[in-house]
Order: sequence, then C-alpha cells, then structure tokens
Amino acid sequence: VQLQAYGGGLVQPGGSLRLSCAASGSIVSINAMGWYRQAPGKQRGLVAVVTSSGSTNYADSVKGRFSISRDNAKKTVYLQMNSLKPEDTAVYYCNANGLAPGYQRYDRWGQGTLVTVSS
Repeated sequence: VQLQAYGGGLVQPGGSLRLSCAASGSIVSINAMGWYRQAPGKQRGLVAVVTSSGSTNYADSVKGRFSISRDNAKKTVYLQMNSLKPEDTAVYYCNANGLAPGYQRYDRWGQGTLVTVSS
C-alpha cells in the first residue's frame, strides 16, 4: 500500500490550499484516512481524520477553517484549508490504515508535502 500526497505550496495568510492524498496497491479496505503535520522543532500531530463511515475529527486549532473529505471510489482523502495562518506552516503527512489481502493490517504514511503560509 502506498500513499501519494499532492497540493502543498506557498500561500499568503488568509489564503486557501487543497491537499490530496491517493492510496494505491493491494487494498481490501481503508478504515481511517487522515492528515497530520509537523512544524520545525515540533512533534507530528493530528490535523484531521475521517473514518470509512464519514465521521470526522479535527484539531482544535483548525476547526472551522479546515475540512477533510474522502472519495472512497478513488481511495483519496482531501484537506481543504481556508483562512490559513503562518502557524499552519508545516510538512503535512497523510495517513491511512485498513486491511490488505490475507487480513493483513496496514498503517501507511505518505511522503509529506510542505505548506508555507507567508507574505
């Protein structure tokens, strides 16, 4: 199972970006898909997660500004980021877990995509 993330870049404060992450490989099912971020000198932490049933959870710092969604047919998770702040600057990583053939559980990370919020 591999995850490929897209969509990072440089944006001004108050701007928007949309991140995408597509899963590929031998996948039987995907349970939760989520986004995490790691700023310089800080630990990686949860941004948002969405389960297979559509339940979502957000970090307090992004509630009301970020929105996570998924397209199960495309095995893709999205993160719409609005009203971006300089403190949102970080490397964003996608994560997915579920089942592979043979009832093997997987928990995979994408390669990370840099989001820089600066004027």
